[in-house]
Amino acid sequence: MNPCIIIPVYNHEAAIPHVLAKLKSFGLPTILVNDGSSALCSQVLADCVEREPEWLTLINRSENGGKGAAVLDGFKAAQALGFSHAIQIDADGQHDVNDIPAFIEAGRKHPDALILGQPLFDKTAPKSRVYGRTIANLWVWINTLSLAIADSMCGFRLYPLAAVAKLAGSTRIARGMDFDIDILVRLYWQGVDVVNIPTSVQYPYDGVSHFKLWQDNVMISKTHAKLFFGMLLRIPQLLGRHRS
Repeated sequence: MNPCIIIPVYNHEAAIPHVLAKLKSFGLPTILVNDGSSALCSQVLADCVEREPEWLTLINRSENGGKGAAVLDGFKAAQALGFSHAIQIDADGQHDVNDIPAFIEAGRKHPDALILGQPLFDKTAPKSRVYGRTIANLWVWINTLSLAIADSMCGFRLYPLAAVAKLAGSTRIARGMDFDIDILVRLYWQGVDVVNIPTSVQYPYDGVSHFKLWQDNVMISKTHAKLFFGMLLRIPQLLGRHRS
């Protein structure tokens, strides 16, 4: 197992130095994907990498393409650099990086599985986000005919890159905020097992959220609908998986 960390970044110039300071002690190579950020954020990222070139790599996207587009670019770079697994975390500091060893240990025990964060929210979590993800989780359970996925929207995950590359080679994975839902359902359909890791989540260092309540919820709803019809075609396969 040869893991790295991937962080998609879009205008989190205030938070990302704090996140990187916490990550440094883990000694894991980290790929920062600048998703068309402002000049200020781009400079902050460049400065971070210039100070810590031994463990930080920066990928600059020329324009903002969405969280999924940034993470997928990170996956490609990670595979090209020879990594077998990638930990995805958000740039705003909401994830408890102290749980990284637990994710890696689960990945060692289950090298072909997708390791998912199961969030434990504190009082800083917006109620709309907490309730909204309950609906999202219900649709994911329907679209996988399974309760295997405890939470479908937490951006703290460990991916087996070989499985991701296989999926990306045959399917167009969502590029926006619907990415986290789309890729995990499709990986489950592909036969990838899931391990859930409880992890604390707090909101965030800089108070910046790029989630557009109306636009992104419409996009996520469309993705759930598309996945639902995909599930109908896979009912025998999914039911057979339970029997096996």
